[in-house]
Amino acid sequence: MTETLITELVEARAELMALLDSADPRRRDAPDLVGEWSARELIAHLGYWAGHSVEVINAVESGRADEMALGEPSVDDRNETVARVARQTDLPTVKKREAASVRALVDRLTVLDPTLLDQVLPDGASLADGIREDGSVHYREHAEQLRTALERL
Repeated sequence: MTETLITELVEARAELMALLDSADPRRRDAPDLVGEWSARELIAHLGYWAGHSVEVINAVESGRADEMALGEPSVDDRNETVARVARQTDLPTVKKREAASVRALVDRLTVLDPTLLDQVLPDGASLADGIREDGSVHYREHAEQLRTALERL
């Protein structure tokens, strides 16, 4: 199961990055590339949530899964903070940070006890479902939004 999660993440990420790389650089920097986000904000957002999965894995492994309930700050507040930092950071740095988050998630999944993937998190989802939601599903969702935005041009 962990191999499947890794493969799904790597493939979904590659798809999104290929779409971004195919976009006109002026369009990538536009503040409304996807919703209200430029490429920098989008990439930082995805990297943050990949990193969040690492935090959840660590909490599950240490018996602290109940501490991972999303509450304060809210998801919207987290996303706004990540976007604000990304707006002040150059694209190569944002890409490096996102890649490091994904690498950390893949590394954690590689050594994760697969029996933990069925553990139920405070939101009612399994650890595997949470990892997919923050990882491959998230990248695919934003890839579809990006594809739609780029086709409008």
